[in-house]
Amino acid sequence: MSMGQEVRYRVRGGRPLNGTAFIQGAKNAVLPMIGAALLASRGRTVLRNVPIIEDVRRALELAERIGAKVEFHETERTVVIDASRLNDPNRAVLPADISARFRGSVLFVPALMHRMGQARIEGVGGCNLGSRKLDFHYRGFARLGAEVTEDDERNHINITADNLQGGHLYLDTPSHTGTENLIMAAALAPGTTVIEHAALEPEVLDVIEFLSRMGAKISGGGTGFIKVEGVKELTAVEHTIMSDRIDTGVFAMMTAATGGDVSLVGAHLEHLGVARWKLEQMGVEFSQQGAVLHVHRAPETPLRPINAVTSPYPGFATDLQSPLMALAALAEGESYLHEAIYDGRFALAHELNKMGAKIEVDGTRAIVHGPTQLRGADVVAHDLRTGAALVLAGLVAEGDTVVAPGYLVDRGHAQFSERLAALGADVTRDDIG
Repeated sequence: MSMGQEVRYRVRGGRPLNGTAFIQGAKNAVLPMIGAALLASRGRTVLRNVPIIEDVRRALELAERIGAKVEFHETERTVVIDASRLNDPNRAVLPADISARFRGSVLFVPALMHRMGQARIEGVGGCNLGSRKLDFHYRGFARLGAEVTEDDERNHINITADNLQGGHLYLDTPSHTGTENLIMAAALAPGTTVIEHAALEPEVLDVIEFLSRMGAKISGGGTGFIKVEGVKELTAVEHTIMSDRIDTGVFAMMTAATGGDVSLVGAHLEHLGVARWKLEQMGVEFSQQGAVLHVHRAPETPLRPINAVTSPYPGFATDLQSPLMALAALAEGESYLHEAIYDGRFALAHELNKMGAKIEVDGTRAIVHGPTQLRGADVVAHDLRTGAALVLAGLVAEGDTVVAPGYLVDRGHAQFSERLAALGADVTRDDIG
């Protein structure tokens, strides 16, 4: 599929979700793992349970561009990566045509530094999420001994890394990509690296598990204080990616919104962090049955309003704030949301108000006045999470809701319309190119 703004989701509301949905592999684990696979100088990496999403395609395209051999077996949801020949410094470039649409491209820098001694990043992009910059990645690389220079005119960043050494690193905010990136950079840097204020996400632990199997020496995952002893080389292994907790949260909230009854295969309640308790307060019932999470809300049980503040894991996930806002529009009373992580997240309020919601935004705080009967409308997905939240709103709205550009939803949710249709929703994904 091309850059494709020509996809849209059409939703006709009024059907409760019932049945079984399969939760995809974690987007935020697979992207760093593709980057980590490029650190392996021997063997072929096999990644299983790979979500078939646009960001994965971009990442694999980038891996090929810098010299890796890549096979994506989509029906098996398996990726095979051979990075044994990553040694041509002329290919140590992350080109703008991919990196501009794929924020995760920064996760390839450690491999370029270690395997080629240098990296050039041309244009850095992804979701429009306000002021969050990637400087702290580059500051961390510099503290390990890399030389980082910026070419403002051409929007390039150049990195040379002839002799990386372990060092003392910290993160101002515990970003998961920052944590993963610094761990990857440290894995092959001689000596000991300490990373303070590291992210606690389950995806970070999955990436650490993957790197450890490859031969990395990492301790302290999940404590916020990570220690890495540099090793001489990493070798390719096989790994099954954990399930995507944001995908889980979105399907749970859609079930709640429609008054449905759904079993989520591969979902784990403990990965939802505070989101679990917030949804239970609203009236959602969960039961974990082995590796299946059962989600239920009786249609006659009114949704209760909620207060939520986004914060790093295990706090309420910023990626679930958008669907929570849509769900809160259905709750009986006023809900208060405080977005403490991304300043660009509230574009959703304007779109929901087009559908009949009553949401007031003041800076990083929003008040949602419920309950409202939502009406179908043509709405704009400003980013991936807004897109998913508008599909949720469409499931309970009167009439038809059209969400575009659909490309942004595809960046994070695999086979979204098919999985929803299997639960009885009236959702189609249209190519309008």
